[in-house]
Parts: sequence; structure tokens; C-alpha cells
Amino acid sequence: MRIRIVDAFTDRPFAGNPAGVLLLDSFPDDDWLQNVAREVNHAETAFAHRLPEGGEADWALRWFTPTTEVALCGHATLATAHVLHTTGAHEGPVRFATRSGVLRAAPHEDGSVTLDFPTAPLTLVEIPDGVAEALGAQPRTAVDTGPGVGDLVLELADEKTVLGLTPDLRALARHSQRGVIATARAEDPSRGYDFVSRCFFPNVGIDEDPVTGSAHTALAPYWSERLGRPGLTGLQASPRSGRVRTELRGDRTLLTGHAVTVIEGELLA
Repeated sequence: MRIRIVDAFTDRPFAGNPAGVLLLDSFPDDDWLQNVAREVNHAETAFAHRLPEGGEADWALRWFTPTTEVALCGHATLATAHVLHTTGAHEGPVRFATRSGVLRAAPHEDGSVTLDFPTAPLTLVEIPDGVAEALGAQPRTAVDTGPGVGDLVLELADEKTVLGLTPDLRALARHSQRGVIATARAEDPSRGYDFVSRCFFPNVGIDEDPVTGSAHTALAPYWSERLGRPGLTGLQASPRSGRVRTELRGDRTLLTGHAVTVIEGELLA
């Protein structure tokens, strides 16, 4: 079967967030799926198969990190939609049946794809004891994203602080279900982005995720409220880096980005 590695939320190879993508006839047993994801060893590997016509979704979709299955993943969904459209396996908008409900992906003429995801519910919480020491910076605010995303969002003083983080990942893992999102307002919006972020997910086997679509379902409402605009662009400032255009629509968040297939080969196992 064909396996592809796709760089998501970027328009050039070797940037953004790489994801494995496999289009299957059906889902094999979970152990096989997990073993493939471990072998691929990227933040997520996506597995999809076509569903019968006439239902609420066109394809079933699951995502696995090297250590576990996750309930929501943006960049691997973008990567899967990119593969479907570039290979001709599916034309036009596609509906994915997932553990987080039906997710939609719409291609555009410029090659970008817009994902329609549920907006994460945000709850302002007290800054947890010890999180500043684990992160290596004092947060201004802390926001819980609820069980769907499972992250703790921490706003820091400025962009420079976010870029300079070197957290204690083992200590940081104690402060959330999935991980910690560090974010700040952009220092200079003329550079083409409104806020920056970095995402640390040691609880699911990912020390730092290169670009995290699901995190932007929390970052979009957080920064839209503070900046007074529904449409924003976020820069996830990992070493690979990537940009996510966001548009807040109430209980849904639109995430737009490009993707590039960089490897295509045959899975023999």
C-alpha cells in the first residue's frame, strides 16, 4: 500500500509539520496502526478509508502519535485532505468521520485547504503552582481548553519570551492532559502574523509539535477576543515553523494552510 509523508501548514518542503498518510480499504487492528505510526515516527500518522455513499461523512479518519491514538489532529487532517485532492481519490470538499465528530476540509484553487473544526471551550484558570518553573517563564494568564483538546494555554509577556523557551518537559507534563501551549501577541504584525505560539506535548510522546492545527482551535478564540478580529494568522515558532490562518465562527473555527507531499513510497509490512 502507498504511504506518503506530507508537510502541513507550509508551502515548501522540510517546513511545517510532517505527517504520515495512508489511504486504506478499512482499518486493520489497532496494534498494526500503532506500529505503523511508531515506524513513521512523526507527530501523527493519519489513516483513512472511504465510507459508503449517502452517509454523514465521506471518509473515516484516525490519527496516531508514535505512542497513542489522539482525538483531534489538525495538521494530519490537512495532510490527508491534500493527499485525497492531489491524487484524485476525492474531489471537492470532504467530510471526515472522526472521534471528534464530522470534520470538513475544503480545497482552494491556490492549493490551500480550509479545515472546519470545533472551537475549543476556554476557561480562565489560576496559574498552576510550578508551571512557571517548568516552562521557564512567568505566564500572564492560564486558560484550560477542556477535555476535547486537553491543553493548558499560557500567555507570556512577549514574542521573544515564547521564542526563547527551553522548558523542563517532564515537569511540564504534570500540568495538562495533552500538553502546554505557550503564546504571545506578535511583536510586529506587519510581518504577516498576529500571534505566536509553541506547543509542548510530552504526554502523547511529542516534546515539541512543529505546527498544531488543533491548538489553533483554542488560540483563535483566545486572540480574536483580545485583538477584536475574527480572522487572524498564527505563527507556530518551532524550529520547522508554520503559519495557520484562523477564522472564528462561533462554535466552529476555520483553519487554513498549505501542504506539500515530500515522500511517497510502498509500505511492505
